[in-house]
Parts: sequence; C-alpha cells; structure tokens
Amino acid sequence: MVEGITFDKKSLKTVCGETADFNELAKDCVAFANAKGGKIYIGIENNMEHPPVNQKIDDNLLQQIPVRISQLTVNTSVIAQKCIDANGAEYIDLTIHQSVATISGTTNGRYFIRIGDQSVPLHPDQLLRLLNDKPSYNWETRATKVHRNNYDIDKFKTFIADIRSSKRVSQFVKEKSEDELLDYYLFTEGDYLTNLGVLWIGKRNDRAKIKYAPAIQFIKYDERGNKVNKIIWDDYELNPKELIEAVWTQVPDWKEGLEISGGLFREFIPNYGERTIRELITNAIVHRPYTTAGDIFINLYPNRLEIHNPGGLPIGVTSQNILHESKRRNEQLCKVAYDLILMEKEGSGYDVIYEELLTNGKPIPVIEERDDRVVVTISKLITKPEIVNLIKSVSANYSLSQKERIAFGLIAQNQSLTTIELNKILDLKGNNPTRLWIDRLIGEKLVLSRGKTRGTEYYINPQIIRDFNFKKQPNLKVIEPHRLKELIYEDLSIYPHSSISQINARIGTEISRYKIREQLKTLISQGRVINEGERAGTRYSCKK
Repeated sequence: MVEGITFDKKSLKTVCGETADFNELAKDCVAFANAKGGKIYIGIENNMEHPPVNQKIDDNLLQQIPVRISQLTVNTSVIAQKCIDANGAEYIDLTIHQSVATISGTTNGRYFIRIGDQSVPLHPDQLLRLLNDKPSYNWETRATKVHRNNYDIDKFKTFIADIRSSKRVSQFVKEKSEDELLDYYLFTEGDYLTNLGVLWIGKRNDRAKIKYAPAIQFIKYDERGNKVNKIIWDDYELNPKELIEAVWTQVPDWKEGLEISGGLFREFIPNYGERTIRELITNAIVHRPYTTAGDIFINLYPNRLEIHNPGGLPIGVTSQNILHESKRRNEQLCKVAYDLILMEKEGSGYDVIYEELLTNGKPIPVIEERDDRVVVTISKLITKPEIVNLIKSVSANYSLSQKERIAFGLIAQNQSLTTIELNKILDLKGNNPTRLWIDRLIGEKLVLSRGKTRGTEYYINPQIIRDFNFKKQPNLKVIEPHRLKELIYEDLSIYPHSSISQINARIGTEISRYKIREQLKTLISQGRVINEGERAGTRYSCKK
C-alpha cells in the first residue's frame, strides 16, 4: 500500500523503548480521524514493504497503544490488532475511525488533518470550516420519514437499469435484487429512504422537503452586464442525473463556437466543451455541502463562463492542488455518480477539464474560493488558435496520455516553461515530479530542454512544428542564450545606462527578466559590459 490520505507506516520504535513517541502517533491519529479515517501499520519502516524478518509483537502493546492514544487525544477512536506478514514477521494494524460528527484533537489543544501523506495542523479558520462541514458528512445517509417503497417508480426503474448496464459496476453488484441495490447504495435505512435515496429516486414533493436540495440557475449577460436569458431548475422535479442532462441539453449557448482552419478542412471548436460542462456541473452537485443554503449559479458572460457553487472547498483541497488532492464531502453521492459514469474517477475530474481546454487552445480554469462559495471561471477565448491543430495532431500520432497532453498543451501555449514554472502550474512536488508528465515527451523528442535541475527550460521541438506544418508566430521567448547575449549587447550599444526593465521592454517583454539578468552577468564577466548603481538603480552600458 502507498502512504497517503488513509494509510501510513511507522517503525516499531515509535511505540517501543527510549525512542517511543506517542505524541507523534497521537497527532497522526487525530489527522486521520478528521479526514477519512485510515490505518497505520506499526512495525514497517517508511521505505520498506514488509516488516523485518523474525519481528515479534508484544501482546501488551495491543492494549497499551489504544490506552495511550485515548489519554493523549479527544474524540479519537482506534483499534490495534496483530497481523502476520507474508514473510512471517508480525506487525500492528492500527485502525483509526473517522470522526464523523465531532472534531478530533489532542489533549494539549492541537488539531490536525491528513492531506496527501502528511498530517498538517488546522488553522483557526480551517477549524471553523471543518466544524461547519461535519454535519454534511453524514447528511446523505440520514434516514427521512419517507417509506422505502414510496419512491418515484420511473426514477427507480431508470436507476436500476443504469446500474445494471454500467461498465463500472461489478457483476456481483449487478446481480443483487432491487431491494439489495437500494441498501447497497445507502438509499435506505431500515424501512425508510435516506436523504440520498430521496434525492435520487424520491418523488418531487419529498425531494422539495429535503433541506437545501440542489437548485440551478443559468443566467446569460450581454456586454453591458444586462441579463438577456435565464433558465431555472428549482422545482425539485429532477434528480442529480436528470439535472446534469437538463443543463447540457436545454442551454442553447453550449452549441456555439467557431471554426478554425485545419488543412483541407475546418474544425469546429465549441466555446465550452461538453466534457468540461458536464464535469463542472457534476462536481457542483456532488461536492457541495448539503447543509449549506444556496443555489448553483451558471453565469455566462460574452467572454467567459462562471460556475458558482455554495460552500467552500473541502479542507485540504485548494485551487493550487485541485489536480491532485481529492476529498469527498458526500462519499455515497460521489460513488453513485461515478458508477453511473456521470463523473471521472476520484481526483481526475479536473484533469479532464485541463485536457479539453488546452487541446482547444484555451487557458486552464481559474478557481477562486470566496467567503461563501467556490467560483470556477472558464475563458471563451482561444488564446492561440494556431496551436490547436499542432496539439491534436501530435496527440493522435503519438498516443499521448492525459498528463502528457496537458503538459504539451501548457508548453505550446506558453512557448516555453521552466521546471519551476511547470511545477507551480501543476502543483507538482517530490522527487522528479514531472516524470509522468514530461519524460516521454522528451524521449520522443516532441519537447526539447536546455539547462539543468530546476532551471531546466522546456520548449516544443522546432522539427515537430515543421513536420506538422504548424504556422508558428515569431517569438523571442525561446531565443538561444548566445543570440540573446548579442541582442542585449547590441541594445546597450545604442541605449547605454539602461536598467534591466528598459532592456526587457525594448528587446521583447516575452523574454523572462531572469534570462536577461543571466546574460548580463556573462557579458560583465567577459568585460564587455559594465554596471553602475545598486539593486533597482543598477544601470548597464557597453564597456568602451
């Protein structure tokens, strides 16, 4: 198992001998409890897959660990049991239960949550948000007063048929009876429908009585900010699947776009792609807190689309790490949506959006967290129409993976990107984080690189551009270092006593100031250029 949001490994020294550190173990237990719960295997080193051969576990530890954790934490429940590995060695499986209704903490007043493979402290504002989010975690499985047989027969039949025809559902599940399927997906609790059951297969009147059942408003604005069209789905007649379908089929603007030249043919590029729209609407429905009031707003402006979803991002998910970090606020609703192929698998929804936007020559989405909502903005404009055919041709001819298409699209749009810039855009961390994104592009010579380590710069291979007959606009961003050096020298020979910003403005603002500064250092070391002044007041001239 890979260490992550629900799993960790610790040495046996954490709970034994002079090196025992129960405070550190308590911190991790609190972090797991405040996230999804999880397991800690005690007795397996971080960099190992198995416990040391012949390792034995003292039975007293199985009682000692839960006692110490209970003494060092509040609202934290753990169970310790002995396990035997395939190599015959023993280790401890410490199971931490999710703290569903309360917040787990340490007895010295500290709070943590699991994000990725780290246990990070909760700040006061995050603590308040987690407290507000807690009721939403068990909202979907809470029983209502609606009898389990009092459902909408058409929605019920459609749900059963969709589950049994889904390629994501195992045969074992498909063979369950209708009543068993309702129990399996937690649509029922004893003799009654849960909130999730009413939301999906309930009658309209019962759905309307659910507190904060989803409602969607589509509003179109003209150039002056006036409303020119409005469509509202707030009568609670539709379940989540039907809502998603209604938004896609009933808004005529989704069919609009423009055609770009593609050799002998012209290719239609929609203003907003179907995969992007469906994924964003599905995310808004399945990830919103159902204990928070507010409609989902789809605001269409002449140059952009904004989707407003009530509530904030789940703790641990930010606009920067949303490509990689996923935390389900409504666990069972997400499972139903995934099994019915309404959304991508956990953690890959925004990959789909990035891929479609970049393939169509558009910038990546802007995600903004405001006081009471999350706003996702999608640009209508194609920033570089000329790269659309290049990206699609390369992707088709080289069978690029989703990550590779995203990386190739980012480099093509930006002319070039350094490792630092790529890591920042994609929020990549760890050792060699770009491996799955960029290595094959370099291996196939689709992308070339220059420089070393974090300063490595990636750019599209000019030969690929020629092979696919890509009409690239001239750009100095990828100018070779020796040519840039001579360009700077020539500029200073005409305009002595210039600052870096003045040089940058004259020779091309697309060239990074870092590159200009590096070449100025080279020219100074060669004795061709002199500098006067300090910091922002530094001026450069050619040496006479």
